[in-house]
Amino acid sequence: MKITEYLCRKTCDRDVNSDKVLLHCCCAPCSGAILECMQKEGITPVVFYSNSNIYPSEEYAVRRDECRRYCEKLGVEFVEDVYAHTQWKDEVACGLEDSPERGPRCLRCFSFRLRRAAAYAHAHGIPRVTTSLASSRWKSLGQIDQAGSEACSAYDDVQWWGRNWRKGGLQERRGEIIREQNFYNQQYCGCEFSIK
Repeated sequence: MKITEYLCRKTCDRDVNSDKVLLHCCCAPCSGAILECMQKEGITPVVFYSNSNIYPSEEYAVRRDECRRYCEKLGVEFVEDVYAHTQWKDEVACGLEDSPERGPRCLRCFSFRLRRAAAYAHAHGIPRVTTSLASSRWKSLGQIDQAGSEACSAYDDVQWWGRNWRKGGLQERRGEIIREQNFYNQQYCGCEFSIK
């Protein structure tokens, strides 16, 4: 057993009582090692691609297609949310256009996307939600946990599975999978405000 497989086991199986988890997926590079880890531990991930933040729509499509391709390879269910960029922008920007990465705009963005994930999980009987956003070193884990906890607290039957998906050998495995799968690896978070 590789050290990354052992560490993955310790990361994945700590506090999941159900075998089904909704993984809000921001992109294939960030979700690759998480999906692999879950499957190795008998957890059934359902990928929820909800990324109305991504701009332009061509970039959205490339990232979506990479994620779908990897899910098909793994035999993982892939669900695409409605691309609601205008609604996202109305809720997230509102004076925060120049807010830095990890600032208040990012928290609003996470909240927008994770509320949609929690609503989907509730409607489809999936008891836990987590996100691949927590695998990115560019994101604030505190903001992600706050947004996820608040989103899931709206439903009695949905729990937030807050995880630091960078630990347990997953960061190293993430890089390996990106190379193995020749993933398109984006150069900015996704929104037009992060391009600059």
